[in-house]
Amino acid sequence: MTDKGTTHFGYETVETGKKVERVREVFDSVATRYDLMNDLMSFGIHRLWKRFAVELADIRRGQAILDLASGTGDLATHFASLVGPEGLVVMTDINAAMLEQGRMRMTDEGLVGNVAYTQVNAENIPFPNNSFDGITIAFGLRNVTDKQQALNEMQRVLKPGGRALVLEFSHPKGAPLKVAYDIYSFKLLPLIGKIVTKDAESYRYLAESIRMHPDQETLKEMMEQAGLERCDFHNLTGGIVAVHRGFKF
Repeated sequence: MTDKGTTHFGYETVETGKKVERVREVFDSVATRYDLMNDLMSFGIHRLWKRFAVELADIRRGQAILDLASGTGDLATHFASLVGPEGLVVMTDINAAMLEQGRMRMTDEGLVGNVAYTQVNAENIPFPNNSFDGITIAFGLRNVTDKQQALNEMQRVLKPGGRALVLEFSHPKGAPLKVAYDIYSFKLLPLIGKIVTKDAESYRYLAESIRMHPDQETLKEMMEQAGLERCDFHNLTGGIVAVHRGFKF
């Protein structure tokens, strides 16, 4: 955040109260082609990133899992199978259009008995303290206005012994990779977005929001500040993506 009255929306400075609305407009625009764009812009590698995050989450049968910024449910699909009929996966998203896409996908795949849905702002999670065995947020934290508050909330609703995972675009390591990534992000990505979704601006925002997101060490420190312990992170694809993990004891 820049100050109490303003925050970043990509490279643009906006009033704090307006960021949620701007983010909602982005995902309203791309919701129906979100999965297709994920495959195109990551060359399918996002599936490997998410599989690695699922393994780190160490989900077990009978557990209660909160998936923030669920989107179309890539992580939640795995979690619903892992917790079994005795467990529960709560899919949430701040954007109703994205959450509806996730609900339709879960229904199509027959994952209906142990999945609940609710529209949630990660800065104000509407559940009691110590409610969930695991909490995840994948490619959503960078869109949150007050990221520290969201991490505080994740720690609050996590049960003692539980773990929180943040899967997010991060900062690549090494100058050659950074140069290539910048060219791809600011030249090719908006062009792909324009062709596939008729919306170049949303994907220009995506590139900018990644650059404004805290780097790996800073996010680790923020998780520790929230009260999570034994925090670590794993760089994937040269640091283009990182999975952060923290525990509550």
